[in-house]
Amino acid sequence: MPRLLESVITRSRRYWVTELLRGAACAFILAACCPPSIGQAAQTVDSATSLRATYESLKPQLDESAFHRRLYLDSRESPSTVAGEIYAVMDYPFATVSRILNDPSHGPKNWCNILILHPNVKYCHVAPSSSGDTLTVNVSQDEVPEEKLASTYRLQFEYDPATTSPGYFRINLHAGSGPLDTRDYQIFLEAVSLSSNRTFLHLTYAYSYGAFGRLAMKGYLATFGRGKVGFTNIAGPSATEPKYADGVRGLVERNTMRYFLAIDAFIGEPSSLPDTRLDQRLNNWFSASEQYPRQLHEIDRQHYIAMKEAECRRLQTSQ
Repeated sequence: MPRLLESVITRSRRYWVTELLRGAACAFILAACCPPSIGQAAQTVDSATSLRATYESLKPQLDESAFHRRLYLDSRESPSTVAGEIYAVMDYPFATVSRILNDPSHGPKNWCNILILHPNVKYCHVAPSSSGDTLTVNVSQDEVPEEKLASTYRLQFEYDPATTSPGYFRINLHAGSGPLDTRDYQIFLEAVSLSSNRTFLHLTYAYSYGAFGRLAMKGYLATFGRGKVGFTNIAGPSATEPKYADGVRGLVERNTMRYFLAIDAFIGEPSSLPDTRLDQRLNNWFSASEQYPRQLHEIDRQHYIAMKEAECRRLQTSQ
């Protein structure tokens, strides 16, 4: 094996095995949501109208979804960008979803509580910055309880102020750089009210990469990522067995689903005593992920919960 490729594969294992924070909202997506030629109020009205129109167009796919819920998943890749998207009907009032994800005081902290449900997120802390709030997120190569933060990779996400209109909001988290020649990490979410107890949510992940990043991904996908698949069935209509997207598309689809399930687990957390809410949240996320074992199963429930409880204790101690 050429020395350069061997080096890239070795280094990429640390970062790409995490399959973490792979994406959201490419620049062209954001441009479509936020056309610069009109005012902010008109932008939000157009965005709300557009999202409701998307819901209407996706009704057949949502009603016939194979995900055990009304959910539609898509992904795409180009020579320098990869993105995954989820559209889903959530059985929560819009006011509840907005209060949890969009509240100026508690929204950023709630996002940390959401992100840390991912098995490879080891730390998340919110701090004020000159432009708003910054989420410091540490990601790991393995699902190791109480792993030292010095051995993880740190991302700095800027939490952009939410854009709102009656019955609509959108949020964007952006990190300018990542590991191995990756950049422009974004987490983009928008939601619109459908009825008194239903909300339509659109979640997108995207990131960009250069030549070295492409080489690193090829190394990862040819070794440690071999055999892992996403959710999109790319088999032909005459095929008797499904063939799921793999490679970069499979990678981003897995994590799009992981983060949607984290959002759902946090919003749907039942009211209970404070000392039991974390355990309920963790169990809800794990149970939801186990509906898709071919794509998402990595560790057992006991290992996952013990690991996350230890990481949350460490976070509380550090603060």
